[in-house]
Parts: sequence; structure tokens; C-alpha cells
Amino acid sequence: MFVFASPYFFLLLAVIPVSIVYRNKIRMHPDLRVSSLPAAHTISSSVFLKAGSFLPFLKYAAIVLLIIAMARPQWGTRQVSTMTEGINIILAVDLSESMAALDFKQDNKITNRLEAVKKVMQKFISKRSGDRIGMVVFGSEAYTQLPLTRDYNAISSILERLETGSAGPKTAIGDAIGISVKRLEDIKSKSNIIILLTDGQSNSGEFSPETAAEIALQKNVKIYTIGVGTRGKAPFLIHDPMRGDRYIYRQVDIDENTLKHVAQKTGGLYFRAEDTRGLEKIYNTIDSLEKSEIKVKIFAEHKDLYSYFLALAFILLCLWIVLANTRFLRVP
Repeated sequence: MFVFASPYFFLLLAVIPVSIVYRNKIRMHPDLRVSSLPAAHTISSSVFLKAGSFLPFLKYAAIVLLIIAMARPQWGTRQVSTMTEGINIILAVDLSESMAALDFKQDNKITNRLEAVKKVMQKFISKRSGDRIGMVVFGSEAYTQLPLTRDYNAISSILERLETGSAGPKTAIGDAIGISVKRLEDIKSKSNIIILLTDGQSNSGEFSPETAAEIALQKNVKIYTIGVGTRGKAPFLIHDPMRGDRYIYRQVDIDENTLKHVAQKTGGLYFRAEDTRGLEKIYNTIDSLEKSEIKVKIFAEHKDLYSYFLALAFILLCLWIVLANTRFLRVP
């Protein structure tokens, strides 16, 4: 984008036509008068004499270039940056052994619950902008997997490496909420939310979900809870050294009443996902509900080009001075 930083200097261009008119007026009324020489009109002008008539244009061209230089021509691009305080989001993910149940499909292939959750969470993270996102994982114990950060590549990388059973076989929902609330206190924000996903019942940990929800309410933290998995028995792949790999069915129950209570108490919502499509809709809903205001700042970066016009004007001016005082010297 080409712009002039000081365009008001172009008003000086009005001086040029005034100068030309004044110069021509002087030439029409010379101070020195000579006798008429009619025969002189029959003599043809030399090439150099004709070229000399264009000499003033060098001077005026130099003046025009000097005025352009004073107007500060610039070349640059318009840039837009967004500034936002963002929201603090903690993704609390259940890694208990029941998350290995093979009751989800992804790309027409059977997959376990955790793998389906990871893919959907990746899409959710990619849609966020300006938010700090952290991660807490839980099984028999709960711990911080990643503190609040805006490094979405790091979040996605760590999410991809999560494995079932790595935090123990049981489910400590209360402790997961407690640690999530603690992580949200690390960096202050106007809005703090926890998205807690589990497929079981709280049967481990020091805090009950109800107690943890009370603490979250006091800290002004909103909790969205997601119960994931089909109802009834779910298939699991067992690696038996004696009988080989085989599938067995286990009953996996979700404590929906507790998850609903936790969400309602903190101003959040409870969702139930029995397949991948349902899970995607849930995270899309949360994404649309929790948006931060974005302030837009517009700025531009330009490179000054006046030096090029100044250099060219200097060359033309020097050329005019040299020619006007040598080959095209005029004697009054």
C-alpha cells in the first residue's frame, strides 16, 4: 500500500505554474531592445539551441521530486492484531481403565473412549483464540498434566500422549475438580471454567464431588460436566497370555446425578455423549457458550521512500546547474 505521510506539502506544486508564467512574462518584455533583423528568421535553429529550450524542465522536474520527497512517500502493509484477556479453561480428563471401552467409532473404525475424546478435544482447542488452557488428568489420583498456557501446540502434543490407566484404575472426580480450581488461581481472569469429562462414578480421592463443587462456587468457577460412554455393558479388549486377545463385556455406570449437581451448583451444564457425533456437538456447544470479547487494534508498518526521490531530484538539479552554466549558458 502506497501512501504519503505529509501530503499537505503538495500545496507547494502551485508555485511551479506561477514561476512559469512569471518567467514567460519577463521574456515577452525584455529590458534590452535591439533593431529588428527580419532576415534572422530565415536561419534554422541548431540542435543544441532546440535542446536548450527544454532545460527549464530539468529544474521544474527537480522541484517536483523535492516536493514529493517532502510529502514522505511510504510503502507498507496494513496489519491487524487482536488483543483479548481470554478465558481460563481447565480440561479435566478421566484416564481410568474404563476409558478403554471400545464403544465409539471414528472414521468408521471402532475406537476406545479416550481416543475419541482426544480427537474431539483437539478440534475444540483449535477453535479457541486468546484463551489460556490447562489440563488435569485423573484416575485413582488427580494431578496437573499442563498448567494454564496459550501454547496450543504444547496442549495438543500432551493431549495426544494421554493413555488409559496412567493415573490409576479408579475415578477421583472430587480431587480433579479441586486441583483444577487450584490451577485456575495461578493466573487471574474474568472467566474461569472447568470442562470435566468422565465415564464412571467417583470412588477415590480425598474430596467428594459435592465438596469440590462448593469450593468451585466460592471461587467463581463454572464447571461443565460430560458423561461419556454407552449405557449398560461396554466391550473391552483383554490381552490374555494363555487364551490370546479376546473381548469381554463389563458394566460401566456413570453417576449422572452427581455430575448434574456439580454443573448446576456452579452455573454450568451437564451433557451426555454416547457416540463421537454427540461428543462433538457437546464441545461445539461449550465453545459457543464460552467466548471472550476481542478488541481489535489496527496498525500499519511502512518503509520511507523519500530518499529515492531526493536522490533523483539532486541529480536533475546538478545536471541543470552544469548545463545552464556551460553548453547552454545564456548571456543577458
